[in-house]
Amino acid sequence: MNSPVQIPFKSFIQLKPEDSTSLYLQIVFEFIKAIQIGLLPEGTKLPGTRVLCKLLSVNRNTLIKAFHDLELQGWIEILPNKGTFILSEKKQKNKTETAVSQNLSNHNAGFTFKQSAILENPSELSTLPFQFNDGLPDLRLVQTDVLARLYVSKLKSQKTPKTWEEIQTQSHLNFKKQFSNFLNVTRGIRISTSNLLTTSSHEISLYLVTKLLITPGDKVVVASPGYYISNMTLSDSGAQIISIPVDKDGIITENLKQICEEHEIRILYLTSNYHYPTNTALSAKRRMEILELANQYGFVILEDDYDFDFHYDNNPILPLASLDSNERVVYIGSFGRSLPSGFGYGFIAATSAFISELEKHQNILEPGKDVIKEQVLADWIQEGEVHRLSKKNKKIYKERRDYFVSLLNENLKDKIKFQVPLRGLAIWVEWLDPFNLINLQKKCAVNGLFLPKTILYQTKNITATRLGFGHLNPTEMENAVIILKKSLEAVV
Repeated sequence: MNSPVQIPFKSFIQLKPEDSTSLYLQIVFEFIKAIQIGLLPEGTKLPGTRVLCKLLSVNRNTLIKAFHDLELQGWIEILPNKGTFILSEKKQKNKTETAVSQNLSNHNAGFTFKQSAILENPSELSTLPFQFNDGLPDLRLVQTDVLARLYVSKLKSQKTPKTWEEIQTQSHLNFKKQFSNFLNVTRGIRISTSNLLTTSSHEISLYLVTKLLITPGDKVVVASPGYYISNMTLSDSGAQIISIPVDKDGIITENLKQICEEHEIRILYLTSNYHYPTNTALSAKRRMEILELANQYGFVILEDDYDFDFHYDNNPILPLASLDSNERVVYIGSFGRSLPSGFGYGFIAATSAFISELEKHQNILEPGKDVIKEQVLADWIQEGEVHRLSKKNKKIYKERRDYFVSLLNENLKDKIKFQVPLRGLAIWVEWLDPFNLINLQKKCAVNGLFLPKTILYQTKNITATRLGFGHLNPTEMENAVIILKKSLEAVV
C-alpha cells in the first residue's frame, strides 16, 4: 500500500472555501465519496492531521471536526498512538449502528437533535445567463393552457359528495387504474392497482422503499459512478455502500457475483435502462444474469427508471421488472417530468404485500390525495393526451440532442469523447486532456456559463461532465458550447 503522504489527496478531495457549505462538511462529503468509490480502501492509514492540513490547505481544528463526524458515522477509526484508518467492514457495521444515537449534539440550539452530514443539499442556484444541468426538461414546452382548462373544469364540476373520503377514494382508485394500464402498455410490466403506489415525487418513492427494505448495516451494491441523490438516501438509511464499476454494457456482473459470494447483499440499486450519469444501457445478457443472481443469492433489485419518458428509438428497452418472474424487483420511476411542477408523480411497482406495507408509511408522510390533479391526469391518460404530448416532446428533444451533438463535434471534437444517447436529456462527456474541472467551472462562470458541481465527475480515473441539453433551445446551446470551448482553452 502506498505511504499515506504519497496518496494524491488533492486530486480527489476538492474543497471550495467560497462555497456556502461549511468547509468541515465539504471535507466529510469528499472523504465519504472517496471511500465509497474505492479511492481510499478499508485499512488505509491516513496522514497525521498536521500533514493532511498542509496537503489540503485547511485549518487543523476544521479537519479534526470533520474527522470527528467521519468517526461517528463509522467511516474512519482513530486509534491513539497508532493513527487514523479507513474502517474495516465489521467495525464499520458496529459504528454505523451506534452513530445515530451518538451524533446528537448541537451547540447552536437549546436542545439536542440528530444531525446528518450525508443529507446536505448539493444543489446550487445561479443567475448566470447560460446554465448546464444534469438533464432536465424544458418547462417552456408544457401545454399549461390545456392543463389549466382541465384543472378549472374539474374544480367547477365537483358536486358536493356524500363524504369527502368517498370521492377521494373513488378518484384515487380510478387514477391508479388508468396509471397501471399506462405502465403496462408503455413499459411492458404486468401489474394491477394492488401492485402500484403513486407518490408526490420520485424522491419520496425512493425514501419509502429504503425505509422498508434497509436496516442499519445492510449491504447495498451501487454502480460507480452513481446518482448522488440515491446514494445519499441509501447512506442515510444506514446502508453500507459497496460500489462496482460500469462499462459499455452496464454494471459488470462478474464483480457483482464475486461480491455476492463474499457478502450477504440486501439490495442491488440499479438504473438499468439509462445508467446515471453515464447513459449506458444494461445489455440483455447482463439483465438475465442479474435476475439469476438475485434469485440465487436472495437480494432485492431496486430498479430506478427515472427517465423512461425520453427515448428516441421506436423499440425502447423495457425494464427488468418486465422480465421478473420471481418477484425480486421493486420498480420505481417518475411520470410527467415534462409537466409543470406539482403535476408530476413518482411511483413504485412491486408485490401487493409490499405495496400494502408501503401505504401504511405513506399515510403518515402523505396523508391526503390531490383529487383534482389525479382526475385531470387520469383523463389525460384515458383520452390519449399523455401519449400525444410525449410524442411531440420526443420529436423536439431528439432534434435538440442531434443539434447539441453537432455543436460538440464542431467545437470540441479533439477534446472530448462521448456516445450519442438513445434516451434521456443529457450527454456523458469524457475529457481527453487532464485538467481540474473546478478550474473549468470557475472560468465558465466568469464567462457567463454555470456548471453545477453535481454534473462534474473527477477521480483518479475519470474526468467527465454530464451535460444536459433538454432545457436549452438552439441559440442557448450555441452560446453555452462557445463559452465552454473558450473556457477550456484558458484552462488546458
